[in-house]
Amino acid sequence: MSRRRVVVTGMGAINPLGNNVETMWSAVKEGRSGVGYTTIFDASKFPTKISAEIKNWDITQAGEDAEEWKYRARHTRFACGAAKQAMAQSGVLDSGLEPTRIGVYLGCGEGSQDFASFSQMMTAALKPDGLDLAAFAKTGLEILNPVAEIEQEPNMPAGYVAGLFDLQGPNANCLTACAASSQAIGEASEIIRRGDADAMLSGGAHSMIHPFGVTGFNLLTALSTSNDDPTKASRPFDRLRDGFVLGEGAAMVVLEELEHAKKRGATILGEILGYGTTADAYRITDIHPEGRGAIACMKMAIADAGLSPADIHYVNAHGTSTAVNDRVETVACKQVFGERARQTPVSSTKSMMGHLIAAAGVTEMIVCLLTIRDNVLPPTINYENPDPDCDLDYIPNQAREARCDYALNNSFGFGGQNISVVVGRFR
Repeated sequence: MSRRRVVVTGMGAINPLGNNVETMWSAVKEGRSGVGYTTIFDASKFPTKISAEIKNWDITQAGEDAEEWKYRARHTRFACGAAKQAMAQSGVLDSGLEPTRIGVYLGCGEGSQDFASFSQMMTAALKPDGLDLAAFAKTGLEILNPVAEIEQEPNMPAGYVAGLFDLQGPNANCLTACAASSQAIGEASEIIRRGDADAMLSGGAHSMIHPFGVTGFNLLTALSTSNDDPTKASRPFDRLRDGFVLGEGAAMVVLEELEHAKKRGATILGEILGYGTTADAYRITDIHPEGRGAIACMKMAIADAGLSPADIHYVNAHGTSTAVNDRVETVACKQVFGERARQTPVSSTKSMMGHLIAAAGVTEMIVCLLTIRDNVLPPTINYENPDPDCDLDYIPNQAREARCDYALNNSFGFGGQNISVVVGRFR
């Protein structure tokens, strides 16, 4: 039995480089940075004072009532906006497909954290002789908003977007850190491949630009502290890199079974060809020093696509701008591509938009689809100081025109989760 083919018929994105796909892509091609000083909260006392925030967007731009959405998390709103863009471009809702044949699979992070209420609860509970848990609970029962508490759950965006479009098919959310939305795309594609749905809305959303998020990553020494020049802080593969820049956003794609898409005359934007998923099984916050999980993952995705490493024209690297990740990903690419490693262009668009955490993978997969569409390879900006441990072709600082039919997108998450997705020009 032949495997059902999965194509992309819609895309949507809201991120620090733009509030729709084409605006984002223009910024990527121009090598612009979306990094600046943090304004969402007062970060002046934190080691990291910079981030890549979304600007000039609110839920009303997605046609929604701001009052109705006031308790819904920041990333949930982004998810709604990106989903509406993708569904509108696809037109799949006008195809007559039964609602039970369209599903949702997202990779979204946790929702908003109620810091003000938590502070009040702690203030009430702190006594000279210790912590009064009864006072803590009593204050919480008095001031916490139950609706706002529900919004912290990572499954909420998947529920909301299903309701927006009456998508009654399979519905799931995974949260495998930085690999989440890539895993969502891979698993959604498998659902279509095996015939459990004919179309899936897939992608991810996340915003960790808040005190808990920044504190956690600062304690892990994962964030850049290059506060003096924010636009230069994210510098993947550069010898002077000192950590990633936290970003936020959402991106969504409509995945569809090929024959259904062709029958309704849909515009096909690209094809999901290969999916690889592995675990390092090593340490929670460290990737395996020899890149064993990343190597196996990339090989799996390329083999699943029915290709060889020599067929890959571009790699969108996980490329976080941390010392260890960039070095190990370089090692892994050398193992996968062998003698062609230095001739295979690799770049990290995190250099421009920061690290969108759960939303990173799908955003970068959309970049891969646009790379194939326009035959333009996106740059790694801020690449100024070569690192002898990172010696591949990282497309430094300027986009490059080159034929691209197949692209590999890597997403490697905290905890050792590895996802690679191969996308290709539809033929």
